[in-house]
Amino acid sequence: MPIGLRVMQKVSSTRAFAKVAPHFIPAMDRAVHRLTRGKVLLSARMLPGVILTAKGAKSGQPRVTPLACMPEPDGTWLLIGSNFGRPGHPAWTANLLAHPDAEISWRGDRFPVRARLLAGQERAAAWQAVLAFWPPYATYQARIEREIRLFRLTRVP
Repeated sequence: MPIGLRVMQKVSSTRAFAKVAPHFIPAMDRAVHRLTRGKVLLSARMLPGVILTAKGAKSGQPRVTPLACMPEPDGTWLLIGSNFGRPGHPAWTANLLAHPDAEISWRGDRFPVRARLLAGQERAAAWQAVLAFWPPYATYQARIEREIRLFRLTRVP
């Protein structure tokens, strides 16, 4: 594993990162994504990322959220509701629970998706794949009482 990747994994596992990252990474990603017309996500230099547009759980208004994701070989994506290892579920997970039909921007293309919360054996298998993909998620889970939500996004024709 390249040293830069190991350093990023260590840094992203710290409590200091969990406090600071939610305030600057999404804002930076939104700005760069907008400026490059959907072609670039800075955080995707570390992990693949999508821009999720989902209806707000309560308001029904569009909510735009840059997120790390795990692309799967079958053309689906896993979204991990880690919230950087902070106690509460991220708001975007409540939005997908209330309104599973959403849209993503992936590598400059925009298209509709349907989100499904994973549970049971399916979640357990996906969680193992997520940990192999980005081990710091184990640190996030160990710090919190809640179970990190995993969603599978499937492209809608």
